[in-house]
Amino acid sequence: MTKINHNTPLSTSHLQQRSLEAVWHPCTQMKQHEAFPLIPVVSGKGVWLHDADGNRYLDAISSWWVNLFGHSNPHINAAIRDQLDKIEHVMLAGFTHEPVVALSERLQKITPGTLGHCFYASDGASAIEIALKMSFHYWLLCGQPQKNHFISLQNDYHGETLGALSVTDVAIFKQTYAPLLRQCAHVPTPDWRYAEPGESAQDYAIRAAAALEQYVAENHSQIAGFILEPLVQGATGMGMYHPIYLQRAREICNRYQIHLIADEIAVGFGRTGTLFACNQADIAPDFLCLAKGLNGGYLPLSVVMTTDTVFQAFYDDKIAHAFLHSHSHTGNALACRAALATLDIFEQDQVIDANKIKAAYLNKIAVPLTTHPKIINFRNCGMIWAFEVKTDDPDFSAKCFQAGLKQRLLLRPLDTTIYFMPPYIINEQEMDLLISGTLQILDTL
Repeated sequence: MTKINHNTPLSTSHLQQRSLEAVWHPCTQMKQHEAFPLIPVVSGKGVWLHDADGNRYLDAISSWWVNLFGHSNPHINAAIRDQLDKIEHVMLAGFTHEPVVALSERLQKITPGTLGHCFYASDGASAIEIALKMSFHYWLLCGQPQKNHFISLQNDYHGETLGALSVTDVAIFKQTYAPLLRQCAHVPTPDWRYAEPGESAQDYAIRAAAALEQYVAENHSQIAGFILEPLVQGATGMGMYHPIYLQRAREICNRYQIHLIADEIAVGFGRTGTLFACNQADIAPDFLCLAKGLNGGYLPLSVVMTTDTVFQAFYDDKIAHAFLHSHSHTGNALACRAALATLDIFEQDQVIDANKIKAAYLNKIAVPLTTHPKIINFRNCGMIWAFEVKTDDPDFSAKCFQAGLKQRLLLRPLDTTIYFMPPYIINEQEMDLLISGTLQILDTL
């Protein structure tokens, strides 16, 4: 076997070819890379990614929404190095360790309501699977096995494993696998882009909530839970809605005794302007799913938090009453230390307040985008911005991505929606570059 010297300077073409021959890249039609070469990233620092040719790209989408405090963050790096000298991983069945206990205790203190125990996995879709199974199993243990259906929002995205895909409503991901999926009802989205002319975002959200109540009133005896992305529906093009919908949804779930499952995988940890999106409606879900920014995007880690009421239903002498679900790397010590370091940064740097100042600055310099003739529906929620580009070009997304690279920007449009979700450490000069580069992209497409 030929040994590879990982310290040898990388050749762009060599690494591209090796990747195409060995790696099946996610969410990608591999044949497209005949025309659009892979970008070999060799390092990252702050908001910047550096390729093998010495180019750098501003990571305007936080590497699929995960990176909060920049690449190679020194505080998170130090925490992981320290943990490496202690224990990298131990199975969490029959064992425990300080990082997972400390992280669980801190999450209990900062999450909405009185959510108790934490159940860990490695990614967002896995967290959704756990929440769905827990909710169904809870009702089974309570003598209501007929409550085994779930509802979600029109256009919601919750992941691509089979359970998560069942409650997802994005056709490009779902339609091929429809024969494998459980049926799920999707109630009207409160996304204000669907409002009638002259109808406010709040009024439309109230109207969507009324449709939710009508469906739940007729079907609640079979419904285990209602899962939704709070405030921002990500994969469908950053659809944003008024927090009153969350308030009404919480009231409806209480009234008809169904679980409210909050998928804050993408929007948690400050993305919407508060630490958690549910904070803006002053509500607590029955299940809270977290991932992505949980540990600054460093290592695979997700968590499901639920109430003591749910936890106690499983607490029994009978093994069959236990939640018999596991992942090999559940509560990985390195990932938990990275998460603890991430929470340290939130506390020490007053991140939420700092983000409000940065968001105000970006909104100020983005005025030319809001009035651009090619743009509609410019919108902002916390540290998320999005707008649609008026185009009939079916290849717009790919062309915009390539044009972004020429401007040294990493953008990955969702169909005709361009969005920004930059790391929180982005500075004013970098925001200036993001807006000016985007304007130049619009002028070339």
